Amino acid sequence: MNGYHLMLNITSNPRNIAKIQPFVEDVGSRFDLESDTFGNILVTLTEAVNNAIRHGNLNDARKKVLVKMIEGKDSLTFSVSDEGEGFDFNHLPNPTNFENLFTVGGRGVFLMRELSDNCEFSDNGSTVEMKFKI
Repeated sequence: MNGYHLMLNITSNPRNIAKIQPFVEDVGSRFDLESDTFGNILVTLTEAVNNAIRHGNLNDARKKVLVKMIEGKDSLTFSVSDEGEGFDFNHLPNPTNFENLFTVGGRGVFLMRELSDNCEFSDNGSTVEMKFKI
């Protein structure tokens, strides 16, 4: 099954975040993912899509969020792209620092980086790519 692709194209309506779980369930059953890997993919994709809708596309339902999954030799790579201007992903506050512990928000990128095996941003931050070993 090497090279399998799957895509999900949604409008930037926060209700569409609910479409991530069935997408990940499809991937999970297709690749017989371990529960930890399944959970990590679900959390990171949910965070990435939430950020794309809220911060990238500013909840503008005319704008799209594209989620892609590509199978590699021993990994799955997911990308999430929005139509926004991007952001400075290199200078985010660390949510584990004491002064940020009680701040609402600001943990999504941290979770994406911690739960994936590799996390990279491109297109000025409007695309995130996360890789998971399987």
